Parts: sequence; structure tokens; C-alpha cells
Amino acid sequence: MVHNSITRLRLHSIFTLPAFVRATRAISAQCGASPGFISGAVLAEGRLVFWTRSAWESIDAMKAFRDSATHRDAMPNLMSWCDEASVAHWEGEAATDWDPIYAHMVEHGRLSRVKHPTPAHTEKCFAPMRRWSPEQPISVAKSRK
Repeated sequence: MVHNSITRLRLHSIFTLPAFVRATRAISAQCGASPGFISGAVLAEGRLVFWTRSAWESIDAMKAFRDSATHRDAMPNLMSWCDEASVAHWEGEAATDWDPIYAHMVEHGRLSRVKHPTPAHTEKCFAPMRRWSPEQPISVAKSRK
């Protein structure tokens, strides 16, 4: 059984975008090199909203990634970078279709703490997903192939 993890992050300001993009690239590289990573992608929805999806061989593999290196170091920044942030996990087939991913977040998403939450964040109200650009796949590192 595959462990799926999804996030939805809305940046508080366009001024945080460069740092967020740098962190996202570094985290994606770490993700692809992590043991147990199966597949994943980043999606820019527009309106400063970004989604991630990742599939893992186990919850332990996902937690080892989450709690190490670049990802762990970037997480405290989300409180000030974002005014909306949420996460969801579940077991099943590797999720790749964004419509069911969105529906899963709406139904099962957990809010993360942010310093300046929007009313939508506080009420756990997600705007309908609008795909601004194609997803950017996270590649498995060549050293793992």
C-alpha cells in the first residue's frame, strides 16, 4: 500500500516567492533522493497557491524525509511565508489526478499554523482549484535508479 502526502500552500506576499521557489527546488531534489520515494509533483495553481503531491513506500519513509535536512529546515518559514497551509495523508494507490487530490484535501486536510491566517484558512474553506501551469514532476534521483 502506498502512503500519499499532499500539501496546499498560499503565500502571504509575492515578496516571499523567490525564497519559497528556492526552498521548493531544494526540497524537491531531497525528495527525489530520499529512500522510499515513489513519485511526486509540484503544481502552481495561481493566486500564490502551490500544491505538492508525493507517494511513498511507507509512512516511515515519508516521515524520515519530512524530518530531515532541507525539508525540516524550511518548515518553520511556512508560518511567516504562508497565510494558508494545509496537509493530508492517506494510504492507497499513488495519487496523480489533481481533482481527487483537491477533493481529499477539502474533506480530510489538516490546517498548519500560520502567523497571518486568511478567513478562508481559519474556516478551512478552499477555493476551487485553478491550474495555472502544468505540474512539475519530482524526479527520482539517478543515484536511486
